[in-house]
Amino acid sequence: MAAGLAEGKVALVTGAGSGIGRATAELFAAEGAAGVVVVDLNETGGKETVANIEAAGGRAVFLRADVTSEPEVAAMVKHAVDTYGRLDCAHNNAGTSGVGGAFIGFSLEEWNRVIAVNLTSVFLCMKHELAQMTTQEPLGGAHGARGVIVNTSSGAGVIGFPTLPHYVASKHGVLGLTKTAALEYAASGIRVNAILPGSTDTPMMRGYIGDNPAIEAAMKATVPTGEMGRPEQLAEAVVWLCSDRASWVNGESMLVDGGTVSR
Repeated sequence: MAAGLAEGKVALVTGAGSGIGRATAELFAAEGAAGVVVVDLNETGGKETVANIEAAGGRAVFLRADVTSEPEVAAMVKHAVDTYGRLDCAHNNAGTSGVGGAFIGFSLEEWNRVIAVNLTSVFLCMKHELAQMTTQEPLGGAHGARGVIVNTSSGAGVIGFPTLPHYVASKHGVLGLTKTAALEYAASGIRVNAILPGSTDTPMMRGYIGDNPAIEAAMKATVPTGEMGRPEQLAEAVVWLCSDRASWVNGESMLVDGGTVSR
């Protein structure tokens, strides 16, 4: 039997209490991870993810952390290393869609909140993940990677979206961070990539849709198939990018959107 894509690796996933983060954490475990650190502000959701992993025979721990707080992010990475000995894969996925509104009436408070959650948190996570990864020996010998980071951007990282200037700016910014770190740490044996989900059927998306069938229809209409993606489909891309099979993929912004942005 072939080894799993994450065989023997330690993975950390933020925003892992639901949606894409939960699906990714569960897939890391299913693909043979030595341990998964499940991070979320939502304790109930995070612990449910851990329970799912353990019920399937995997290993995971939950940590409640606010990824906009540098001390908590530093403690998060330390917890992963203290628990499992190293950090091989990090999926910086925590984020929010924010509240939309007309550009000229947009509040600075809402702007700052979404930038903090979607962009500053990714910078903080990468800062401390990279610091750890540069100190450890490559997994699997000289030709292995010291570590791999995958950030969650969005289709809104490459196109505009009316009424969501903070969200669009934050997701564009994630791609800038991804490319910069990929270039800076390639020689250190660390790869950094991003996934760009299209409309995906997650609790966050359901919160945005609410009880409005017109919004749901509009979200489905953005995808050529007429249906939103599933979290598991995004998870497959993340775990592959973290695997040795993607060893020559670095600085990539991978659209996983069913062809949405191609139109």
